[in-house]
Amino acid sequence: MQKLVVLKLDGNLSEGVKATLEIGGEGDRATTEIRGYLTPKPELITHYNLWRATYRGLENFRITPINISIASTRSEQVKNCRKLGENLSEQMNSWLNCESFRPLKEKLLKQLTSDDRIRVLIKTDEIWLRRLPWQLWNFFEDYSQAEVALSAPEYESLPKLKTVSFKEKVKILAILGNSQGIFIEKDRNLLEILPDAEITFLVEPQRNQLNEQLWEQDWNILFFAGHSSSHEDGKSGNIYINQTDCLTIDELKYALLKAVSKGLQLAIFNSCDGLGLAHQLEDLHIPQIIVMREPVQDFVAQEFLKNFLKRFSDGESMYLAVRESREKLHGIEDKYPCAVFLPVICQNPAAVPPAWKDFLINPQIETSKPQVNKYITQAQFRWRSVQVVLLSSLIVTGLVMGVRSLGLLQSSELKAFDHLMGLRSEEKPDSRFLIITVDEADIQYQNRMKMNMRWSLSDQALAQLLKKLDQYQPRTIGLDIYRDFPVDSDNADLATRLAKDKRLFTVCKVSAALDGAPEGTPPAPEVPKERQSFSDFVADDNDIARRQLLHLTPPLTSPCAAEYSFSLQIALHYLETKGIKSYINPDGNLQIGNVVFKQLKSHTSGYQGVDASGYQILANYRSLSSFQNIAQQVSLRDVLNDRINSELIKLLKERIILIGVIAPTTTDYWKTPYSAKVGANQKLIPGVFVQAHMISQILSAVLDHRPLLWWWPTWVEVLWIWVWSLLGGILAWYIRHPVRLGVAGVIMLLSLFGICFGIFTQAGWIPFIPAALALIVTQLAVVSRDVHNR
Repeated sequence: MQKLVVLKLDGNLSEGVKATLEIGGEGDRATTEIRGYLTPKPELITHYNLWRATYRGLENFRITPINISIASTRSEQVKNCRKLGENLSEQMNSWLNCESFRPLKEKLLKQLTSDDRIRVLIKTDEIWLRRLPWQLWNFFEDYSQAEVALSAPEYESLPKLKTVSFKEKVKILAILGNSQGIFIEKDRNLLEILPDAEITFLVEPQRNQLNEQLWEQDWNILFFAGHSSSHEDGKSGNIYINQTDCLTIDELKYALLKAVSKGLQLAIFNSCDGLGLAHQLEDLHIPQIIVMREPVQDFVAQEFLKNFLKRFSDGESMYLAVRESREKLHGIEDKYPCAVFLPVICQNPAAVPPAWKDFLINPQIETSKPQVNKYITQAQFRWRSVQVVLLSSLIVTGLVMGVRSLGLLQSSELKAFDHLMGLRSEEKPDSRFLIITVDEADIQYQNRMKMNMRWSLSDQALAQLLKKLDQYQPRTIGLDIYRDFPVDSDNADLATRLAKDKRLFTVCKVSAALDGAPEGTPPAPEVPKERQSFSDFVADDNDIARRQLLHLTPPLTSPCAAEYSFSLQIALHYLETKGIKSYINPDGNLQIGNVVFKQLKSHTSGYQGVDASGYQILANYRSLSSFQNIAQQVSLRDVLNDRINSELIKLLKERIILIGVIAPTTTDYWKTPYSAKVGANQKLIPGVFVQAHMISQILSAVLDHRPLLWWWPTWVEVLWIWVWSLLGGILAWYIRHPVRLGVAGVIMLLSLFGICFGIFTQAGWIPFIPAALALIVTQLAVVSRDVHNR
């Protein structure tokens, strides 16, 4: 992965240096910023001057011809120079290992890997900090694909170039200046063998010739070989273009600015003592500059140029081409000491180093008005990135809400609802109930007893059962078995019981073509209307009953005219025995005691465009080891044969008694949200148990303060989804490494799920699928934009 490391240095070696480290992906804004301090180290200047004095005592430099007095043999000078270079390296690394700078170095080691391609920019305008051979920092020993460059703390962004056509050749202006005492013809030979290059040589040109070429042509690379020098202040220098003329960079200022505006991207000064030249060239916003930090021997300059041009033109990045070419100079340090840290890159931080193939694109200026970028440039870049993330999150949120409103996410949201329901901790059964079950064995028992079987529960069995139940002193009895026929004439007592017992409620089926019962099922003829109730459930497309229907207006043609559900009738009667009343509050919602049963609308959380006719609420089933363990159960034949001991009967007194069929031959079986996590034989639940859960929900809400399922209004859901969309965008903007982004994305999704589940345990159903989708899509949108921009 490509990384950019920026080390901003503010101060000097005598008084100490404030350091700010920034780390980020190449072409992206910094994702890490940390500050530290480098302690005063004035002796570094002394060590550098000692080394430089010895180094400059060597001969054959591409500097202005000077007379050098040599007081010792060359081999002694080379040995001494190498030793002083090693001392300089030790002192410099000792300085960089100080305690106050260590957090920055540790952050580098933590954030970077040995496989990363790393550009390190040293941002400072302090001359001695720029003179230090930063290539000697032992950090670079651990990162073989890292290279350092100097950069000014203040700079201007470059005019944006717009690609319109391709060039066949890389255009190079090569200036071969004053060559007294050096052999620069070798430089020319190295340039001439470059592939895809069109080179114009100016051999010891006059100033007007050089000026004219810079103005008139659109150069990609400017090359200079010859004598040059920098002034002692390190901020300016001279180039010797012929035997008589010496120019400063300022004297070529406007010509160089013009060349930059027409696409000049790289200046190579393969000459001596170039840091002063580089400082002036940086002021002219030349994107990339390569110079020699000190005087350079002829052979060293040519070896570096040969290797650099070869690697660079072969497709290697500019930074790694410089590093490899520098390190190859190590092989000649027995004769040319300290050559390895002479080449230096200086660059405009706003520019991205070009590849050789980039020069084959002919750029045109899209805008020629540069903007000054100082320390606020990063903030401006961040604000632009924030705008992109904000816009992306808003667009994605709108799209997700649109898709959701069409019902396209409903199936996924309901499955997530079922999953959350199944993860809740186990609750206790409801001790207010007793369920009398009629299974296949009970039906066979009635047949053996020669009872008149017109349904699963004969008149004789029901009459006996009701008499037996009197000893239980039930508060309410619910008969969840259809009786669409009159009582036999020889069971007059049963008919009277059905008509007179105000504790007894029965069921009928409302006509509904959509659920396969267009004709409906009539109620028991003997039961008055006020104790009749419908048994209808509301099932979703996958036949799962997640909603509880409390009230409806039956069709005029329906044989069942009951308006209240079996579960509501049973619950209300039981609560009335405790003095608790129900009514419709001013908001139009059912209120029982102090509890409001909020009516489900067509757009309620995961439900979008659902048929919410009648009065529906969400079913908050109890979480049990088995759905059927809602209450204590006894079989019909056990009650009829008095197999329930007297002690248990005492414990079962004053309960709600439900009577229902659980035989497999009945069609009264339903799926619930728990069906997905149980075995195949438990997926379908007898209706009497579903009714028990629904009654229990009402009673528990009113008497036990067990919460009903609730949901947010639409505007809160939109805000929630947008927040997660925004977080996804911020994540993609902040983390550029694909693996780390993927891990962070998974952590965010798990966090989202954890929050949704935590709220669900408090009975809140909030959007998970839409929020997760918004997070992922915004992440992908921001990443795609970054990839496109790169």
